[in-house]
Amino acid sequence: MNDRQPLLNRSSKLSIGDDGDDDNRKKTTLLTDSYFNWRRYFSRQENDNKYITLSDDTEHSGKDEAVGVFGLSFSEARIAAASVFRLIDEGKDTSMNEIDLCTGDTVSFYDINGDIEFDNVNFTYPSRTDASALRHLSLIARAGQTTALIGTSGCGKSTCMSLLLRYYEPSSGRITIDGRSITDYNIKQLRRSIGVVSQEPILFGTNIYENIRFGKINATREEIEQAAREANAHNFIMKLPNKYETLVGERGIQLSGGEKQRIALARALVKQPTLLLLDEATSALDNVSEKLVQEALDRACKGRTTIVIAHRLTTIRNAQQIYVLDNGSIIEQGTHETLMGIERGKYQAMIKRQQIESIYDDQDEMMSIQKAREEDEKSIMERSYLLSDSEMIDINKQSSKLPQQRFAFLRLLSMNSPEWISILIGCIACILNGAAQSLFAFLLTKMIEAFKYCSNSERRHQVLIASFSFSLLGVFVLILRVFQYTAFAIAGSKLTQRIRSKAFACLLRQEVAYFDRPENSSGAISTRLSSDAAAVQEMTDTRLGVVCEILALWIFGILFGCFIISYGQVCLRLSMDQQSDHIIRQASTLAVEVIHNMRTVKQLSMEQEVSRQYSELMRPLFISNRIAASVSAAESFFNLFDRKPDIDNTSTEGKELVDFHGEITFNQVKFIYPTRPTSYILNKFQLAIKPSQRVALVGASGCGKSTIIQLLERFYDVTSGQVLLGGIDIRQLNVQSVRSQFGLVCQEPILFDLTIAENIAYGLENAPMEDIIYAAKKANIHHFIEQLPQGYETKVGLKGSFLSGGEKQRIAIARVLLRRPKVLLLDEATSAMDSHNEQIVQEALEEAQTEDPNRTSLIIAHRLSTIRSCDLICVLDRGCIVESGAHTELLQRRGIYYKMLALNNSQ
Repeated sequence: MNDRQPLLNRSSKLSIGDDGDDDNRKKTTLLTDSYFNWRRYFSRQENDNKYITLSDDTEHSGKDEAVGVFGLSFSEARIAAASVFRLIDEGKDTSMNEIDLCTGDTVSFYDINGDIEFDNVNFTYPSRTDASALRHLSLIARAGQTTALIGTSGCGKSTCMSLLLRYYEPSSGRITIDGRSITDYNIKQLRRSIGVVSQEPILFGTNIYENIRFGKINATREEIEQAAREANAHNFIMKLPNKYETLVGERGIQLSGGEKQRIALARALVKQPTLLLLDEATSALDNVSEKLVQEALDRACKGRTTIVIAHRLTTIRNAQQIYVLDNGSIIEQGTHETLMGIERGKYQAMIKRQQIESIYDDQDEMMSIQKAREEDEKSIMERSYLLSDSEMIDINKQSSKLPQQRFAFLRLLSMNSPEWISILIGCIACILNGAAQSLFAFLLTKMIEAFKYCSNSERRHQVLIASFSFSLLGVFVLILRVFQYTAFAIAGSKLTQRIRSKAFACLLRQEVAYFDRPENSSGAISTRLSSDAAAVQEMTDTRLGVVCEILALWIFGILFGCFIISYGQVCLRLSMDQQSDHIIRQASTLAVEVIHNMRTVKQLSMEQEVSRQYSELMRPLFISNRIAASVSAAESFFNLFDRKPDIDNTSTEGKELVDFHGEITFNQVKFIYPTRPTSYILNKFQLAIKPSQRVALVGASGCGKSTIIQLLERFYDVTSGQVLLGGIDIRQLNVQSVRSQFGLVCQEPILFDLTIAENIAYGLENAPMEDIIYAAKKANIHHFIEQLPQGYETKVGLKGSFLSGGEKQRIAIARVLLRRPKVLLLDEATSAMDSHNEQIVQEALEEAQTEDPNRTSLIIAHRLSTIRSCDLICVLDRGCIVESGAHTELLQRRGIYYKMLALNNSQ
């Protein structure tokens, strides 16, 4: 019995060691071993040394065969690897010295004092070679002083900062710091010496502590808290339930604009920068937040070289040097007093346009700051208010609770049913291949028996027969392989296309709250559409072929034991794959977030830190069985397909909103965001808007203004109460019918990587060019478009990156005006613009509100000068209206609105 044991152990080991890339070798060897084991067991044959040697040789030859059979996989891997290696080996611009960021090179470190000079600098963006961003620009920023850059949108202000941070290199000219060329400085040291606070603060999807720490990776707790104090952020952070451990959400969605900006300022200050760059740091904030942030900025500028970009000229009147830019060149320079003395000068005209000749004394200023702090604390306390147990809502609604998917493979086959002929051909070819493998094993054993039992002459005859049989079998298998791979490739590619299309359509159906959840972040969704869909393809591609071959081997080879072992392997690897899937989604979310915010990553010199985080996420990743990966990916898609959104924008259910004239009623509305179930955003909110009425909503950040617009657009449903349109509950109306009545212009305009004309007409089929031009004229953007070389066919870049903020906003306004909505929703539509653009866009918005006498307008504003002509002004605080009336009426009351207006004017 002992002589049989080695072979039995050997067979078991081969079975357990199964791997998809060596299918042919293992199947053949396994069958041969099994055949001889049973023969030897019953016949008790001895002297198996020859068999073992020949079997080993067969294994090596099987490897060569496997290479040919799986050549397609090797080709695909080679193509994929080429693109990855191309990215890894891509040459970097040595003048940019970016390699230092990854290698930690410490060469060319110099002390930075802060004297900055631009000497005859010209610059053209690589993506817009037909337009110069800077033309012969020369300016000086002295160490320890504040230098301001002002001008209309697109004049080159932000470009100066991009060059100073070395996101780009000048086309010609020279930039020096302390008399030394900027290219001589180590780029990591340079960026660590510069603190940047931009108009749109970029936060990462982690907690507040980590977001501030990104400014200085090795910062201590004391340094982080001190930076938060300097940024006027510490007090509001400490009032949050989790304090510094509070998660800010993807892109800081859980915080108000003022809170995000103060955290971004703390991140800039924690590294104690020598240079401070402020790019419209307060332009998008309400009065209260602006006052707090501006006070922190004024304190931070002391003793530092500061370059300020500003639209609100009150923030730069004390600058030691002010440069007025136009079309990439400097047209005026000097102090505030000097520039005001230039008759009919650009700066003087901008000052007069903003009507800020009056200068207020320090006492009034301190009172304003104190008031701002009180308002900020009230807002935070309200948002931190914990609901009682009876009021807590279940954010895990039934619609999102889906049963675990079973029979995913059968469901995939049903989705692949249009290609049933291809699948059938592939399966038949695989089954015949499996039979051929069994036949190969049988022929091989016969040949081995001939070597062992036959005479030399008979052995030669048997070998010739076996060789001829092997040749025929090889040709037969080759033909079958061609049919197999072709058929499954067709079926698999069609399935992948079908799954991606259906998944994308299902994503578009989901309510906005669905995307607020961490598991549905942009990175996770991107992975689902790309990698998961490709993984699913393998289920009906080569993997289905392997399954069919194994089935044939089981049938023809009677290998029941192999089934038991394989089943255990799949169960184990499926469990491992679920962990791997979670890790990949987290890593993808991090990668997408970093890529979208690459400028912030570079400015903070975070490359090594995010690389470390990505590596740590990927380190525990299991190398999963590809079949298990396909099952897991399929289940994630089926969960998405089966999910019934709470608000389905593709549904035909609900009443059509007909004869709607703009009458809107909020009746005792309470609302809580599903991802923030511990605080009321709206609390018994009551408001009635009449047809053709112009209503403005004002208040501090976080008081619920933007939430009201989101409820009207039905991005969310109310927690309790009613929203009525024309007297009908909005939940009874068809979603598409509701949204077609509204035109929304947001604070942050969203443009797509299309032409200007396509962006204006986005979502409308066959919009006439005349209507597009008419809408552009109404939005005061037509003249700018006409000056572009390609006019309306100009590409705007990803998210409108080729355009300035004001230009993007006017295109977004034109897009709304083209739709001629019954209700116009303006959410800080002009907050990101300079005074010149604000004036012309405000005129366009005024015309848009009045051109249709039946059009209702709902306006959210921080700049109170833009809403004085409204029929009704509502002041919100803690999710409800505390004051309402016309402008003159509210002034006479001398209440909250009066104080807000006084604060607004003082700024």
